Amino acid sequence: MLSQQISNKNRKPSYHFRDFILNSINPLAEKQFKIFIDFDGTITKNDVGEEIFRKFVDEKVVSIIVDDLLTDKISSRECWEALCLAASAIDKTEFDKFILSQQIEPTLHRFIEYCSKNNFPVFILSDGFDYYIDRIFSKENLIHLPYYSNKLQLTDDGILIPSFPYFSAECRSSSNCKQNHIIANSSEEDYTVYIGDGSSDIDAVQYVDFIFAKDSLLRFCEINRITFSPFRDFDDVIVKLDGLLSKKRLKKRHQAELKRREAYLAE
Repeated sequence: MLSQQISNKNRKPSYHFRDFILNSINPLAEKQFKIFIDFDGTITKNDVGEEIFRKFVDEKVVSIIVDDLLTDKISSRECWEALCLAASAIDKTEFDKFILSQQIEPTLHRFIEYCSKNNFPVFILSDGFDYYIDRIFSKENLIHLPYYSNKLQLTDDGILIPSFPYFSAECRSSSNCKQNHIIANSSEEDYTVYIGDGSSDIDAVQYVDFIFAKDSLLRFCEINRITFSPFRDFDDVIVKLDGLLSKKRLKKRHQAELKRREAYLAE
């Protein structure tokens, strides 16, 4: 759907003795890790989207809307639409200043360098908005990172207009259907990794092999008996990934394999 189709050559390359030696030294040489990371509360210290509305919308109104989301009375998309409608005219200068005051997790840069060094592709999957992701990534010199998110426009009149280019009715937990991006940007040969913290991640993690979870996502995995690794910051993730790389063989999560296979066949 979103991924570019890459044609496979029928002729397989000859397998030389040098290849055998390299694979004996590094059994994962032919394997690929794909890293998928949530944005709000994972890359950033705070949930930026929620913080924005708590800043520019009446606190009581925000709490009611968010509670409705957390109790599954409304979907993620309905939540964002309600929050945008509840906002009065917003001053762009003040809005942008507040966004730029938001901090990222201090260990993020080290983790991105780690992934680059190991040739692990990284994709950011956010149920938030491009408006603040662009500004925060620009501030942090991370504009090279590919991401998928909802879109937000601030009009000249100070009105917030959301749009949802990756919406799917099947993805109630996230108005940006995260599992579709995982399927589109990985293959059966890949080892998929997801790093997240919240309710917008609960559908996506069911499609990946290795889950790093904290906060409400951690509790969801515990309740539903989904295998995961707890983490506090990206340094914890690096330690765990190093451990995975040191193993001669890695086992994919069976339930995730089944879900991915079903999705691949449906394409």
